[in-house]
Amino acid sequence: MTRYFKNMKIKAAMAVALLVAGNSCTKLDEHVYDQVDAKAFLQRRDDVIRDFLRPFEHAYWSIQGNDIFAVNEDSSDEFGTFNRQGDWQDGGYYQRMHYHTWTINDNFTSGAWNAFYQGIVLATNSLQDMDGISDPAKLGVTPAELADFKAELRTLRAWFHLRALDFYRNIEIITDVKTQTQGQKQVPPQEAFNFIEKELKESIADLPTRESLGSNGIGRWTKAGAATLLARLYLNSKVYTGVDKFADCATVCQDIISGKYGAYQLDTRWDAPFDYTNNQPNSEVIYGFPSSLSRTHWQYDSNMYFWGMTYDAAPLYCGFTDFGQANPKYALQPGRDVDSVEYSFKMGKPFVKFQKYPDDVRLKLYKNLGNSKREGMFLYGYLPYQHVVNGQTVTDTVKGNKGNYPLFIRDQVGMFLGAKPGTKISDKESDMNHADHNSGVFMVKYPIYPTTDPNRITSAYAEIRLSEVYYMLAECKYRAGDKAGAAQLLNAVRQRNYPAGSPSLYKADGSQLDDQEMLDEWGREFLGENRRRTDLIRWGVFSTGTWWDKKPDGDKHTEIFPIGIQILNVNPQLVQNPGY
Repeated sequence: MTRYFKNMKIKAAMAVALLVAGNSCTKLDEHVYDQVDAKAFLQRRDDVIRDFLRPFEHAYWSIQGNDIFAVNEDSSDEFGTFNRQGDWQDGGYYQRMHYHTWTINDNFTSGAWNAFYQGIVLATNSLQDMDGISDPAKLGVTPAELADFKAELRTLRAWFHLRALDFYRNIEIITDVKTQTQGQKQVPPQEAFNFIEKELKESIADLPTRESLGSNGIGRWTKAGAATLLARLYLNSKVYTGVDKFADCATVCQDIISGKYGAYQLDTRWDAPFDYTNNQPNSEVIYGFPSSLSRTHWQYDSNMYFWGMTYDAAPLYCGFTDFGQANPKYALQPGRDVDSVEYSFKMGKPFVKFQKYPDDVRLKLYKNLGNSKREGMFLYGYLPYQHVVNGQTVTDTVKGNKGNYPLFIRDQVGMFLGAKPGTKISDKESDMNHADHNSGVFMVKYPIYPTTDPNRITSAYAEIRLSEVYYMLAECKYRAGDKAGAAQLLNAVRQRNYPAGSPSLYKADGSQLDDQEMLDEWGREFLGENRRRTDLIRWGVFSTGTWWDKKPDGDKHTEIFPIGIQILNVNPQLVQNPGY
């Protein structure tokens, strides 16, 4: 396929198209060309490519838009958006995410539906435009290119439908936006499952491999990308439909690893899948969205990772001043009480789960090393920085916005204020509504290189990476009783997190693996990657588990979200999900 795009330089075209999306992706009144418009609009090759790329712009935005990321993480046992002395109280919005007490009036319940279905509509519109091209040669497009465009759009639409299925379970299936303009009734989960499965299976044949795309591959759906979505569907099939498809998931995963859908290999550094080089053909990233400092970089937006550190951590500690201050919207839920005693519950405690294996290199304090290199994945303790006062370079420490004292960031939540580490405080309360700016370790998975670094904010967003395929196959083997096979697969990824010969690697027989360790290992490898809620549901603990400031739900209805009131008001044919 590479030869088809030499003249167009489609990688650059796609990057521009994805990056110019900006805030326009949040609008729900965007013009969708009807049949007449499409015929007038598609006059040349450039028009076809622009039409093809348009849904991808929205897709990138949708990883975080309308609080999709927030509710996926805050409803789990990983992240929390604490009320920090009045900051992020927000009428209890994020507390309801944490406690699973959301209502149909909460913004995300309508916002996620809008985000998914706008993507579905855009992909379907472009697909129908492509279907209407009877003579591609007149537009400078080859039949093979046109087949590829259609397959990628079907795959993208399946990705949106899969996410809607995961969120709401009872969803609409959209395949026509040219003649059908009214909202439809929902279909049963099994019918939605069958549709997504069919779309992905039929698309794979016409999709390119990464090898054929070469350096033009970032942001393009490939055979391996569609196959991984199929594996995701099968992995969660029992949750979605009640039908166990772990064997099917294992088959697809093994095919991907064996190279049936193209050649991929695991990165040898833990941070490489998130670094500025992750858009290259040798990366383990199977599907990613390209980003740029000057245009679109949604994973670095305020709804995701840039608002996952204390205010001055970015400009002062990291030396990144392009965006101004960061924000402590997201932090890890604590593993210890205010007296530094580890909580007794098994779930949550993400930082403690990392500390279980103390030679994990990710445990280092995040630090920029220069020349587009970093170490560590967390911000904790004091964050020192240097600045000039009266011509002299002095060392200072990052402070918060509620007092003139240095912050000591810790794996605890409470009112520590200016208390030095190790000091016992009298206020023992620790909950979502009682946190200060010392509370909660911060995750820095995507690097925050300094403003002087030319590669800052250029990492692609890794939506699918090969490590996920290894972990899915490991889970399938574990569930089938093959702990040794599961351990081998997990260690193939985990070995990059520890020094050579580390005792932290699992024993060859897999005897250390049980349900809790499997769930913990999913959490360590994919911390903050927009999937923890789904994993908890699959392991049967989302509604029944106990973690920090969170008791079990009354029943399982919270495992799917309600359809928001704004959506119900627009389409009276929709039936609200059970329990709401």
